[in-house]
Amino acid sequence: MVTKTEETELNRLENQVDNGGGGAWEYLCLVKKLKVRRSDKVLKHGLSILNDPKRRSALGPEVWTLYEQVATAAMDCHCLDVAQDCIKVLQKKFPESKRVGRLEGILLEAKGSWAEAEKAYSSLLEDNPLDPVLHKRRVAIAKAQGNFPGAIEWLNKYLEIFMADHDAWRELAEIYVSLQMYKQAAFCYEELILSQPTVPLYHLAYADVLYTLGGLDNLQTAKKYYASTIDLTGGKNTKALFGICLCSSATAQLTKGRNKEDKESLDLQYLAGAALEKNYKQRAPDKLSVLSSALKSLKIS
Repeated sequence: MVTKTEETELNRLENQVDNGGGGAWEYLCLVKKLKVRRSDKVLKHGLSILNDPKRRSALGPEVWTLYEQVATAAMDCHCLDVAQDCIKVLQKKFPESKRVGRLEGILLEAKGSWAEAEKAYSSLLEDNPLDPVLHKRRVAIAKAQGNFPGAIEWLNKYLEIFMADHDAWRELAEIYVSLQMYKQAAFCYEELILSQPTVPLYHLAYADVLYTLGGLDNLQTAKKYYASTIDLTGGKNTKALFGICLCSSATAQLTKGRNKEDKESLDLQYLAGAALEKNYKQRAPDKLSVLSSALKSLKIS
């Protein structure tokens, strides 16, 4: 995550380079270090160095890193001819490089040559089956073609090897949700909560999935995870507050007041409603009447 100080320094350097004040290499190094995506600037200022023999030779071995950075930025900007030229230079210098091979595969993806890209990645994986980037590129190919069952298959195979990859679990969960496979999505969010129990986003997403599944047990569990989201965010998550109200209303309809646990949680319902009213008074007073009507329809206010 980029700090405010780092962002300020990055913007300062960017303005300096854009206005002809020099420092292009320092700017490109900072972009790479911070892993930010400013492809148009990287392409422009990177090419300005590569096209100048004197500045290019002054970089020494670092010039190959710049070729890679510019190739990636060029593909991002869909300047495929520039990307191909950079990759050719790298191929000549490093003919057996797996890293350059990955770039070749990404270029094939950018051209829409999915089968050739898949073939290239499969070949590279034979030599290095534990390369996470190659596995993720296969997932990307499937998603780009709208082949979500294929993306699910590749992600599951990837997670058999890299079980601690939180981003992959989250991506898999989101694909399951998009396909309305809520039970499978719930499993993914359970894995995320087990590994990162203090991330409120996972608690909230899990609660949403359980609420969508419905049923008394799921609704009661969803309410608990909405409550944990509120706890983790210091009471500032509006969506979780609404979730408490919706779960309470749905549970009441299912039990018709017969559930002892539901009676004991009335305080939580009214506290959520009061917190929502307070938030709306502060941030959107013109919408307060709409909120009040909604809460009354849920029998919260």
